[in-house]
Amino acid sequence: MKKEVLKLENACKIYVMGKGIEVRALSSAYLTVYENEFLCVLGPSGSGKSTLLHMIGLLDRPTEGKVYIDGKDTSKMTSEEQAKVRGKKIGFVFQTFNLVPSLKAWENVALPLVIQGVGAAERKRRATKILTDLGMGDRLNHYPSQLSGGERQRVAIGRALANEPRVVLADEPTGNLDSKTGKGVLEIFHKLHKEGRTIIIITHDESITDVAQRIVRIHDGTLNDKKKGKKNKLVSKKVGVSK
Repeated sequence: MKKEVLKLENACKIYVMGKGIEVRALSSAYLTVYENEFLCVLGPSGSGKSTLLHMIGLLDRPTEGKVYIDGKDTSKMTSEEQAKVRGKKIGFVFQTFNLVPSLKAWENVALPLVIQGVGAAERKRRATKILTDLGMGDRLNHYPSQLSGGERQRVAIGRALANEPRVVLADEPTGNLDSKTGKGVLEIFHKLHKEGRTIIIITHDESITDVAQRIVRIHDGTLNDKKKGKKNKLVSKKVGVSK
């Protein structure tokens, strides 16, 4: 039986706009992610993908409902406690890379280790190994401006792996890459999944469904979980997931 690593239970997000207008970005979302799953959340722009990512990654709190990480109710945690869980258990990869221009490749990868209090020598050792494993051993001392888009994304993936997270959460990881480079990035995620990590990719790119183990489609921010008899616009197709 697969272990649950992440769970959304009736999670809803409502934004209050000007003049008291409410926008429901995510409605009654139920989603369970299991250990060592490769999950793709697929949907067009404006479908609620970003809001869902913020809930999953503990970057924002739901207006209603709950988010569980390893069975723990994060709604009962302080912001500091959530940040600690996020820093240790979830690695983030962003479409725009979000690398620090003034830091070398290995320094960007090592940045999360600084926050965790890891010593300088150990930071460099771990960052060097991660980048070497990602085929970037000859780019350790290059700055982001000296790297191609694919190389920058590899550095971003390396940074996400620095704290050895169990879950890697990627937001449109192929969005700024050509198809060939994007394929290479997806191969990295496939390898990470084979190594035992849980992979969650949030994207509009249909090609990612070819490598994902499980596909979840989101539309207009609502979820359709037939098992619970709820009508939402997040429809999931499960492929070989043990429960």
